[in-house]
Amino acid sequence: MAALRTGGRLAQLSRGYHRKVVDHYENPRNVGSLDKRNKNVGTGLVGAPACGDVMKLQVEVDASGKIVDARFKTFGCGSAIASSSLATEWVKGKTVDEALEIRNTDIAKELCLPPVKLHCSMLAEDAIKAALADYKLKQDPNKEEPEKKAAST
Repeated sequence: MAALRTGGRLAQLSRGYHRKVVDHYENPRNVGSLDKRNKNVGTGLVGAPACGDVMKLQVEVDASGKIVDARFKTFGCGSAIASSSLATEWVKGKTVDEALEIRNTDIAKELCLPPVKLHCSMLAEDAIKAALADYKLKQDPNKEEPEKKAAST
């Protein structure tokens, strides 16, 4: 891919993706899976029906509540893959509560996503929340999530 230089800064790439998206797409971080049967692993699976992107994000949390590992598998465009990759980098080393503070707007800003690709960063935020909700549920299996409890009544 050809890159344009403007004033010493790398401008957007010829295909319309920012260099940060291309970097995470070509060199994705933390691709793979963790054992979802482990009590300390939370799994989030989210999708966007409008575009067909599907994102699985997993976190491994240690006894002190710190995220020690994160993995993802994403079926989608370069922006979806980049958003997943960045999300796994950002959650590692954070506590569960700190990771829940990561917003799609932060991911979108970091990757310089155009408005048409903002749904990719939203998926990443949703995947983080879903993985952490699954982790929390595994810590106290008698405590159902409010949505599941309401649906069963």
